[in-house]
Order: sequence, then C-alpha cells, then structure tokens
Amino acid sequence: MPDARGLHLLKRVENKISAMTADLPSNTVGALWILLAAFGFTVMVTLIKFVGKDIGVFQILVVRQAVMLVIVAPTILRGLPNSLSTQRPGLQLARVLLAATAMLCGFTAFIELPLADVTAISFSRTFFITIFAIWFLSETVGVHRWGATIVGFLGVILMLQPGADGFVDPYALLAIAGAACAGMVMIVVRILTRTDSPVTILTYQAFGVGLIMLVPAIMTWQAPTLHQWGLMILIGIVSWAAQLANIKGFKAGEATAIASLDYTRLLYATIFGALVFEQWPSVETLVGAAIIIAASIYTVRREAKRGRELARAAEGRGESH
Repeated sequence: MPDARGLHLLKRVENKISAMTADLPSNTVGALWILLAAFGFTVMVTLIKFVGKDIGVFQILVVRQAVMLVIVAPTILRGLPNSLSTQRPGLQLARVLLAATAMLCGFTAFIELPLADVTAISFSRTFFITIFAIWFLSETVGVHRWGATIVGFLGVILMLQPGADGFVDPYALLAIAGAACAGMVMIVVRILTRTDSPVTILTYQAFGVGLIMLVPAIMTWQAPTLHQWGLMILIGIVSWAAQLANIKGFKAGEATAIASLDYTRLLYATIFGALVFEQWPSVETLVGAAIIIAASIYTVRREAKRGRELARAAEGRGESH
C-alpha cells in the first residue's frame, strides 16, 4: 500500500501546481488540469496493459481499488456515519455493478487491443449518455443532438470494422460495452446527487467494486513478483491522481470550454502504444475517432450556445430562478 511519504509528496505536488496556476484565468487552469488528467488516465491504462500480460484483470482491479481506498479513507472516515447513509440503496448497488462492469470490460479490452483503438472506442460513452438521458431522465433532445449522436455511432461502426462474415472482434465489443456502462454510470450518478452526498457515492463505489472483484480475484490469484506489486500499486495511485486532476479541472474551468481536451487521450495513447508496445492505430480507427470527436465537440458547443440563448431570453422576460 502507498506509504505516508508518498501521499505527502503527491499533496506537495498538488499544492505546488495550485500555487503556480493561481494567477492564470480559470479556464486556463481547468485546461491544464484536464490535460494532466488525460495523461494520467493514459499512463494508468498503459500500466494495466503491461501488467495484464501476466496478471489477471480481477487481481489488478482488486489491488487498484484497495490502494485508492487507502488514499480516500481519511475522507470517508471523517464523514462517518453520514458517508454510509443513502436514500437510494438500490441505485447505489446499480452504480457499483455498472462501474465494476465498465472497468472489467474496458480494462480487458485495453489489455488485448492497441491502446489507441480502445481509447477511441471509449469516446462513444458521450453518445450513450445522450440515449440514456432520454430514457431515464426524460431529457428533451433536439434534431442537432440526435444528428451528432448518429454521426458519432457511424464513427464507432467504422472503428469496429466488421469483417465480411459480419463478425466483430469480441474485445472491441467489450470496449463498447465498457463505454455503455460508463455512460450509464454518469446517468445514475446524476440521479444519486439529488439525494446522496458525493462522499456517500464515493464510499459505496470504493468498497463495492473491490468486494465484487475480490472473489474472482482470489479464485484466479497468481503470486505477483515484487516488480508487479509495485506496478499494481502505482496503478492505484495514478488512478486516484488522474481522477483528482479531472475533478479539479471541471471545478476550475467551464465544462464547455475544457471538456474537448479530454480527447488528447487519443494522442497520448497513440504515443504510448507505439513506444511501449509497438502498436499503431489503423487508419479506420483514426478516421472513426475524428468523426466521434467532431460530433462530440459539436454537441458540447451547441448545448453551450443553446444554454446562453435560453439565459438571455429569460433575462429579457425578467425571469429568475
């Protein structure tokens, strides 16, 4: 598990970055954090792919969750008993199951396929969020957003590259399943935040995902070497740091201004895939990713513009909320 000196060092780095960016515009600060988060998430999946050649994904997930749990334990303990109090236990369970499935499918795909390919496919979660928001949140979606969603899925189909027999690589389908579950997690979290605190949501995932993975991890356990232990612990630390950077990014900047920077993951994944695993993305993957990214950015920009127009209309009518 990470020792106190390591966590103290990470805290010092975080404070140093905050001090260095104190005088910058908020969107610039947010952009820098998002770029750092994208880099961190790419390092995480690179480590998972590397360790996954010899260690099972259940085992990697259990160690990852344990490390992250140790890091966030002070926050959870300070919130007791409220951090365990939920008004929606069924939804908390659903979120844990969906998150566990998303990680299991996504991490398995990263281990078996080129980093850039899975990273590109994972961007499809944006369009799953749109569909699920209609079904479960009764959100109204206009023709522009529907058009962007359809175009985005065409990009996904291009990346999946079904063969002449109609079959698609099963690991690519796992990547799609992981993206769909990740999209559904976002919808469930949106519902849960109406009744439960962020600490409660964090606590249930931290414990729940680890518990779900524990039994299959024990059944398939392989004794890791000291080097593998170090890498798996590092996966947990990097995962926590990347999530923290992501949260800080969206806290500092406007989502509509910085969200598209998350797509730099594809650049990082291409570089790491080439340097570490000698794997280059196919032309179909790059074209499909470009379609998805363009459709996603269009959706974000249009929703932002629509929000500003609605706000101006409300101000013109003298409305307030």
